[in-house]
Amino acid sequence: MPDDMIKSPEKRTYKKQEGVPCFEATEFMEKQKGYVVLIPILNEGERIRGELLRAKNHGIPGCADIVICDGGSTDGSTDTEALRELGVNTLLVKTDAGRQGAQLRMGFFWALERGYKGVITIDGNGKDSIEDVPLFMKKLEEGYDFIQGSRFVPGGKAVRTPALRHLAIRLIHAPVISRAAHFHYTDTTNAFRGYSVRYLTDKRVRPLRDIFQTYELLAYLSVRAPQLGMRTIEIPVSRVYPEQGKTPTKISFFKGNRELLQILIKTVRGDYDPPAADEGEGPVRP
Repeated sequence: MPDDMIKSPEKRTYKKQEGVPCFEATEFMEKQKGYVVLIPILNEGERIRGELLRAKNHGIPGCADIVICDGGSTDGSTDTEALRELGVNTLLVKTDAGRQGAQLRMGFFWALERGYKGVITIDGNGKDSIEDVPLFMKKLEEGYDFIQGSRFVPGGKAVRTPALRHLAIRLIHAPVISRAAHFHYTDTTNAFRGYSVRYLTDKRVRPLRDIFQTYELLAYLSVRAPQLGMRTIEIPVSRVYPEQGKTPTKISFFKGNRELLQILIKTVRGDYDPPAADEGEGPVRP
């Protein structure tokens, strides 16, 4: 067992706070690195194990702490011994309402409390090139505040993307988000992203709010960064869909896409912006 590994990690419970759901934290190691990779999952089974193995084989745990943000998996994918062996630093388990947005808020809170200087997020369904994490770290080191991974920019790879999803992103979601943000995006539903602490703690942003329950936070943070003059960039990544079997996604065709459209409209209207009285430059702690 490595010297920095906690031999008998204890599960700690965090009560609900304003903007942060109830959750449990199991630390396998203390904070090791300056950057953290947050991976929200829910019953991802072998997909998350494969992703973590790929990360380990590419040395990602050696350059960034990996934190699993679980939504309450029941399929055994969060077995603590398996996660430890795969290089995971901490397991966070949400025990409250909400979906991806709540999981990300839990992770952001943890990252800010621990004092990381930057946060990278990536889905846990095995589709994304987790080996590209160092590219996000490089851009954060260069002073960028929001880094969007894109399969559609030069150098990126879109492999077996379902045709309807491809068209929806390219013809609807990305153009609408781009217009609202005043920044040209190409892959706005992609959760492979990097965030500076400066961005996440700005009073004009306030990501730790209960209004973000599902996919609202992803759309909001895409738009808000360029609106506030935060340094924003897209970088190439790969997103590979499996050759066979069910497409790994939590978005149902009818209900899920309708929900995404509603979120898109609210984002453009500014419904997720903080109240004017709360705004003002400068950092805010959770």
